[in-house]
Amino acid sequence: MSAAAKAIASLDLKRRALSLGAVKAFDHALQFLLPVVLVRSLDTATFGEYRLLWLALGTVMAFAPLNMPGSLFFFVPRSEPGRRRRYVHNTMLFLLAAGVVGGIATGPWNGLLPEAVAPLEPYGALVPLFVAAWIAAVLLDVLPTVDERIGWQAAATVGVSLLRTVLVGTAAWVTGDLRVMLWVLVATALVKLVVLALYVQRHHGLRKSWFERGQFSEQFRHAAPFGASNALYALRGQADQWVAASLFALSSFAAFSIAAIVSQVVLVFRHAVLDAFLPSMSRLQASGDLRGMMEMNARGNVLVANALFPLLAFTFAFAEDIVAFIYTAAYLEAAPAMRVYIVGMVALVVEVGSVVLLLRQGVFALWFGAIVLVVAVAVSWSAAQHVGLAGAAAGSVCAVYLDRFIMLRRVSRLTGIGLGALQNWRELARAALFSVLAAAAAWAVVEPLVEPVLWRLVLGAALIAAVYGAAQFRRLRA
Repeated sequence: MSAAAKAIASLDLKRRALSLGAVKAFDHALQFLLPVVLVRSLDTATFGEYRLLWLALGTVMAFAPLNMPGSLFFFVPRSEPGRRRRYVHNTMLFLLAAGVVGGIATGPWNGLLPEAVAPLEPYGALVPLFVAAWIAAVLLDVLPTVDERIGWQAAATVGVSLLRTVLVGTAAWVTGDLRVMLWVLVATALVKLVVLALYVQRHHGLRKSWFERGQFSEQFRHAAPFGASNALYALRGQADQWVAASLFALSSFAAFSIAAIVSQVVLVFRHAVLDAFLPSMSRLQASGDLRGMMEMNARGNVLVANALFPLLAFTFAFAEDIVAFIYTAAYLEAAPAMRVYIVGMVALVVEVGSVVLLLRQGVFALWFGAIVLVVAVAVSWSAAQHVGLAGAAAGSVCAVYLDRFIMLRRVSRLTGIGLGALQNWRELARAALFSVLAAAAAWAVVEPLVEPVLWRLVLGAALIAAVYGAAQFRRLRA
């Protein structure tokens, strides 16, 4: 590519990343807003059941898709239309089957379910019905982005998110009954499934052939190791919550689940940038330009760090105020655990999963992920018993740092690029340092002098933004 073409391509990628970032920020803002309504509409036990429902779904979702939707980022950009259609059909059929299996596994008839999910048994078949429908429709969260139809992805994501937030929030506010909320969630999942079918019909077609054994086998063999590895990675974070659900009261688990919401902030930035950059990274890898692929990955990580680090620093400094203002003082137990999670979120800025996917290191990631999961569970269980609720978050934090260290060394060896050149460590460190200094200065000024919680948060955020912005502006001027 010429220098001009590279500049245009880079600008287009940034626009896509910003567009997807805005959409995902809106989606996660609604997901953030909904619990704010629920904690004021439900008692702590019912809210704990609601969070337990999503924990159970998240655990099934860790395994069920087996990265079949994610594999489309690898196959679709490099395939002709007929093969692209079959890859999409293969994925839809697989997810329908996975939804059925997931629904059966989460039913009250399954005697192997852990004791921690016993509070969901009174809701009968509604739980497995919701799980099955949600899994079957999950392709809608990925497919328009794979096709690089960002407008379609924005409309689908925002529409479904708005529908779920309004319906669930209204049901909780009016009835305070989780059974009614479950019916609403089932309806939302079915609407999402219908929208997916309409999208596929319009842009890929629903005509034959729906299934081709050889092509499905190729896709599944590529996706399954990464799916299993991703499942183990997801379980590392969920293991903390299962530990909290098993060792502490349902109300304490509800507070702990609120602490874990901070991870959604990372997902907003990471996935927006990743989804925008991944198709181009896939093409660079296919052409043999591994250095170009890693340079694109490094640029994306710096982009995430510059937006994310100040926000994490603000949340760490004002954790108690944030929990009290947003979720009420009934959930103040969440603040210490939230700080523990934030320490782990710093390392998550360095995204390596996409690189591991493109380098076809699924088997290595699978076995290494299993080892890290065992470490995470052991650390969380032990720390929870000795430290308390916040200790349950320690396992996933330790696992994140171990994972990043080993995976970066593996990528360095495979690409022939030195560990120091894999990422723009100087820019990442600078963003982290400026964020810490800005948050420390804001806390030192605001916390002892300002009494109302809202004003502490507003002034704290303003000071962090001003100090961080000034530091970055001065660096750029220099």
